Amino acid sequence: MGKKGFILCVCQGTCPSFTKMDIFAVLSDVRREKIFDYVCLHPQLCVGDGEEFLKVLLSGGETDKLYIAACDPQMQSKMFRDAFEAVSFDKANHIPLDIRNKTTEEAVAAIKELAANNP
Repeated sequence: MGKKGFILCVCQGTCPSFTKMDIFAVLSDVRREKIFDYVCLHPQLCVGDGEEFLKVLLSGGETDKLYIAACDPQMQSKMFRDAFEAVSFDKANHIPLDIRNKTTEEAVAAIKELAANNP
């Protein structure tokens, strides 16, 4: 069985929609819960190096499901499609979550709920 990965993408950390959230507390809380096999932070997955990051991360075929807390889920699907196709990652195994405008506690709760509803 493959791994479940989690990425928190924070729009460079400068987007006003992330001001109520302590991104490191979110990652620490989620990591301690052991909901996912790995957790990581990326500043901006929607740019070229973000696509390369996804390709490298998924190229080994060890990740079965990838949960990404970032912007709008529809935007995520469009932006990450090419990276997923390049490494034959099934886009149905991308589980997106819009994490914008949440407090730290709201973000952690939303991530836990997402994982529980999409095992």
